[in-house]
Amino acid sequence: MTMTQSIPATWSGNGSVAAASHHHRQFEVMGAHLVQGGVRFMVWAPNARAVGVIGSFNGWHCQMLVPLGDGSGRWAGVVGEARPGDCYKYRIQGTDGQWFDKADPYAFYAEHPPGTASRIWQLGHQWGDREWMARRGQFQGHDAPMSVYEVHLGSWQREEDGRFLNYRDLGVRLAAHCTNMGFTHVELMPVTEHPFYGSWGYQTTGYFAPTARFGTPQDLMVLVDTLHQHGIGVILDWVPSHFPSDPHALARFDGTELYEHADPRKGFHPEWNSLIFNYGRYEVRDFLISNALFWFEHYHVDALRVDAVASMLYLDYARQPGEWIPNPYGGNQNLEAVHFMQDLNSAVYAHFPDVHMIAEESTAWPGVSRPVHHGGLGFGMKWNMGWMNDTLRYMARPHFFRRWHYDDIRFSAVYAFNENFVLPLSHDEVVYGKGSLLDKQPGDEWQRFAGLRALYGYMWAHPGKKLLFMGGEFAQGREWHHERCLDWHLWARPQHAGVARWIADLNAALRRVPALHVNDFDGRGFGWLPVETGEPTVLAFVRRAGPQDALAIAVCNLTPQPYRSMRLGVPHAGDWHELLNSDAACYGGSGWGNLGRAHATEQPFADQPASLSLTLPPLAMLLLTDRPFDLTTPSPGVHHARP
Repeated sequence: MTMTQSIPATWSGNGSVAAASHHHRQFEVMGAHLVQGGVRFMVWAPNARAVGVIGSFNGWHCQMLVPLGDGSGRWAGVVGEARPGDCYKYRIQGTDGQWFDKADPYAFYAEHPPGTASRIWQLGHQWGDREWMARRGQFQGHDAPMSVYEVHLGSWQREEDGRFLNYRDLGVRLAAHCTNMGFTHVELMPVTEHPFYGSWGYQTTGYFAPTARFGTPQDLMVLVDTLHQHGIGVILDWVPSHFPSDPHALARFDGTELYEHADPRKGFHPEWNSLIFNYGRYEVRDFLISNALFWFEHYHVDALRVDAVASMLYLDYARQPGEWIPNPYGGNQNLEAVHFMQDLNSAVYAHFPDVHMIAEESTAWPGVSRPVHHGGLGFGMKWNMGWMNDTLRYMARPHFFRRWHYDDIRFSAVYAFNENFVLPLSHDEVVYGKGSLLDKQPGDEWQRFAGLRALYGYMWAHPGKKLLFMGGEFAQGREWHHERCLDWHLWARPQHAGVARWIADLNAALRRVPALHVNDFDGRGFGWLPVETGEPTVLAFVRRAGPQDALAIAVCNLTPQPYRSMRLGVPHAGDWHELLNSDAACYGGSGWGNLGRAHATEQPFADQPASLSLTLPPLAMLLLTDRPFDLTTPSPGVHHARP
């Protein structure tokens, strides 16, 4: 074994401050960095007897690193022969004298799976998204329209021979598709490096490295850049809740439980057969918070969707009695994880106030999307899993039985403003035998398509930001599988093309009509309206923005029974314009409707000062506004693609 060049404890290569003071910017000093005289390697392994680096630059013979000597447990050294693109690993001797090899936790790039080595890489890119970055806060504020297209890159589209597309090609295609469909954001399922493709990226081994399956780090930067230049934001799915036990990665990194807990009652996740981060160690917190800041800084992402927050909050998550350890107060709350998330969100918003942190949290934990200084967790938004579960359960019921389960479809209004909610119809709802969203609809073929359009109409009119998994926009017939592409040939069929047009028009209305997005998180922007039939399967509600803005009314008929001359109480008399009708022939509907408008008279009904008479189509949603809108023109203040 040979020695690398030694580094003094106070070394601050490239003009940076000493490693110990970097705190939430560990990626600036940890890992492999080009310096004068070669490549500097630095790794945290406080319990190791010895640490070296092996790689393609030294014939995989170990060159020893030296401890910094500052008590941080970091080892470092400069290798003169190393170059960008070279593969490497750390060779570590544990306390038991055994040697083993580990990938770099801070590597910016990794070997293409099934290879497990890290690669030396520089992250430079000439960004062309200055306009987007300068106005990002305006494009994705809480009062802005937000319609998210969730994508798994490996199965969205592929080459004709089945090979994966490059990030760059995917960026061009996604930009065109989302521009045509009107989505404001793309959410990428995890693109961090992962050894098992079937984990969809949720078993991360390279937290700072985009997976090599689709190209280089610069290729991913081009994808983000391309979407930004078309006015489309980018959300990354991020997994700080657990990590796999693969021997080349974080598990027992220096021969001890370094990133995870030693006690499996706290350190092992029984549901996913993975390991749980030790949020009580400041080095682990710094690793994860640094990683979050890294993606915002180096990849210009606009939000992180934080996976499995509930599993972090509860010590007894997926555990039976006796399989978990209570906190010091005897409760099941993971206080260390709570403090970590508060620190995480505080750090992110301090550095990047115009981005979002979005929690996938499935319980009623209070204040998930409330500020830390008010006792909340500090996320900007939270997925509304309750709305998703209740709505899909209701929509799966035979039409005849829906009238006795109206609480499922109405209950979300009770708590719709307790958090800043995103309404998700995500990948989790179309896998593992659950079928596609189209499959969940009861009835014959026509009714299933009509029911799906009604579901989308109700969702887009409901308070909250929107998220739809790929394929849902054209009524994918089969449930999703990561090994095959979406069934794009279905676009040639009228019913599927009709659903796609309906989604595009819903997105246009969402952008254009302020009432549909300005008060997504404010109860003053929503109210139920009375309908004459008293039929519980007919929903009517009003959405409001500012006092000078148009009102919007959604009326949903969730059975195949059409209604003529149905009386509806409305906020004022006058003409109401039928902006959207999911039963229109252009969407595959039967053509029932109101010829574009309905007139309300000053005849009070229930608690409303005026009322109107409507024709309500079967299994349909109507969107009425009290002033006309042209959905073919861009909305003021909303960024659109360049011509």
